[in-house]
Amino acid sequence: MADHQQLAQSFENIGEEYERYRPGFPDAAAEVIIPTRVAAVLDLGAGTGKFTELLTDRAERVFAVEPSLAMLDVLRAKLPEVEAIIGGAENVPLPDAAVDAVTVAQAFHWFDREKACAEIARVLVPGGILELLWNHSDPTCTWDHACHRVAHPAVAETDGTTESAAEELPGFAFEKQIQIRWNEQITRGDYLSRWLTVSSFLVADETTRGRMLAQLEDILDADPQTRGREQFDLPMLTDVFVYRSDV
Repeated sequence: MADHQQLAQSFENIGEEYERYRPGFPDAAAEVIIPTRVAAVLDLGAGTGKFTELLTDRAERVFAVEPSLAMLDVLRAKLPEVEAIIGGAENVPLPDAAVDAVTVAQAFHWFDREKACAEIARVLVPGGILELLWNHSDPTCTWDHACHRVAHPAVAETDGTTESAAEELPGFAFEKQIQIRWNEQITRGDYLSRWLTVSSFLVADETTRGRMLAQLEDILDADPQTRGREQFDLPMLTDVFVYRSDV
């Protein structure tokens, strides 16, 4: 079984695939943390800019820090106005008190929690805001939830949230949590290709990956909401956690 570091590193070379197949985020998630324009914001673990693109109209300067060059290349091509920098959450390449807010979309669980929180607090202005967010399966959607059990059996048996976000973080005070419901139109082919960009598929050997993909196909073929269809209406949940720096 792959360890945490192997799972985290599995994304390093899939920039174009991640951009094409992974879902974006609802604009309401950005509205929560930045309701009015600010001077500077950092999207940490920015990937290909799936959430970064919602920040460009909300700040004078937008920084994106991401350790994968393949993903950052996609972000730079898509969002040339963003100041994109190679780097990690445990050693953020920005000066002290550089930004008013930090966002982390779909990535905080990969960070070293203590080191990342210290770095985030350092680059934030006093009293600055941290927002953590995750997309996850809507448990009322039986076929998508069944597919999640194939890839993430432990997470799928919970409500889909992450323990990293549910607790108060060192150097930060928890302010609020909201859940945003939204829908995405997706083709069957893109839905299956999306799973191939998930860490458990990326680190699996060819035989295991083929078996898991066949399980997904069987689920789609069996469920009356997806059987025989080439396009689906996929319900999504985005959990947003907001913290304020204690400094």
